Amino acid sequence: MPSNKPTALRFYGSYSPTVTGITIQNSPQCHLKFDNCNGVLVHDVTISSPGDDCISIQTGCSNVYVHNVNCGPGHGISIGSLGKDNTRACVSNITVRDVNIHDSMNGVRIKTWQGGSGSVQGVLFSNIQVTEVQLPIVIDQFYCDKRTCTNHTSAVSLAGINYERIKGTYTVKPVHFACSDNLPCVDVSLTSVELKPIQEKYHLYDPFCWQTFGELRTPTVPPIGCLQIGKPPNNRIQTDHDIC
Repeated sequence: MPSNKPTALRFYGSYSPTVTGITIQNSPQCHLKFDNCNGVLVHDVTISSPGDDCISIQTGCSNVYVHNVNCGPGHGISIGSLGKDNTRACVSNITVRDVNIHDSMNGVRIKTWQGGSGSVQGVLFSNIQVTEVQLPIVIDQFYCDKRTCTNHTSAVSLAGINYERIKGTYTVKPVHFACSDNLPCVDVSLTSVELKPIQEKYHLYDPFCWQTFGELRTPTVPPIGCLQIGKPPNNRIQTDHDIC
C-alpha cells in the first residue's frame, strides 16, 4: 500500500499479543493498530503526536475493554467511523472506563456514515473525566468528512449505548445525539452525567438530540430534556439489515 501513510506498529492475525513499556512518537498514520487479532493486551504505553483520535474502535471489534487512559489533545475516543461506502459494520460489547480526556474536540464518540448497515450494540462509557472538551458526548449517524455527502435511508443501527459518571467541563455543547431518521438510536441511557460550561471564552449550545430514545436514570447537569423516553413509536424487530 505505497500510497498510504505507514503505521508505526501493526499486528495482523495475531493471537494474544501483548504490547507494553514502549513510547511511540509522531507516526505518519496510526501509531498502534490491530487487524483480525484476538486476546490483545496493551498497557503502559505512551504515544506522543499532534492531535488525533486517541483510540479508534473499528468494525469487527467485540469484547473490548479500555481503561486507565490519559487522552488529549486530539479527538478523544471514538467508535468508528463505520459504514463508509455502504459497507456493513459490526461492533459489540465495548467498555471504556476510568479515562481522562482534556483539551480535545470530542470526548467519547460514536460516528457512522449514512448508507451503511450492521450494528453497534452493548457499549458502556463509564467514569470519564473531561476537561475543556468541545463535545464530551457524541453520537453522529450523519458523519461526513468532506464537503457534501449523499443522504441515505439505511444506517448502522445503534442500541444499548450507556453513559455513566461522565463529568467535567465543555467548551461548545455537552451532548450531541444525531441519530438516523430510519433507524433511531434505542436504549440510550445516561447516569450521573455532570457537564459544566467554560463560559468565559466560548459560545455555548444546549444539548441536542435527534431520533434518540432511552432513559435518564438520574437527573443530569445540564438537563437533557431532548432525549425521548422509551422506544420509537414504530420500533421494529431486528432485521437482516443490522444482524451481525
